[in-house]
Amino acid sequence: MVRLKGGDPFIFGRGAEEAAMLVEAQVPFEVIPGVTSAIAAASYAGIPLTHRDIASSITFVTGSEAADKKSITWDALASSRGTLVILMGWKNLPEITTKLIKEGYSPKTPIALIQWGTKPDQKTVTGVLSNIINEARRMNLAPPVVAVVDDVVNLRR
Repeated sequence: MVRLKGGDPFIFGRGAEEAAMLVEAQVPFEVIPGVTSAIAAASYAGIPLTHRDIASSITFVTGSEAADKKSITWDALASSRGTLVILMGWKNLPEITTKLIKEGYSPKTPIALIQWGTKPDQKTVTGVLSNIINEARRMNLAPPVVAVVDDVVNLRR
């Protein structure tokens, strides 16, 4: 039997839960990791997640944290100022951009939204935190979307 999943099954995937169930059932298995969309989509869009002069760190967060679990500290993310990559955040993007601005990001912070990362029909929309929602709607984006927040987005040009 094969369970095929794009990307890395242990980055906001169910790989850990599935592996635990297989261990419990004493079913031998092998995990062959892929490249997470958090990295691949940005690279394919021409956006480096780090750059010697711009960003020395990357933080990956989910944009669809469980309702009963609020562990993302948006104020800490705003003060760290590395590249922020948000996965599965399409539905909550208006709330997320508002939180980032409220917690200290400039409304003019560059952001890229990458739909269907690494696929032939990949689409990238760029803007700033204050206008990206309107830009995304104008371009008819829909999930799946990876968001990249930081000045590295400007290197796409």
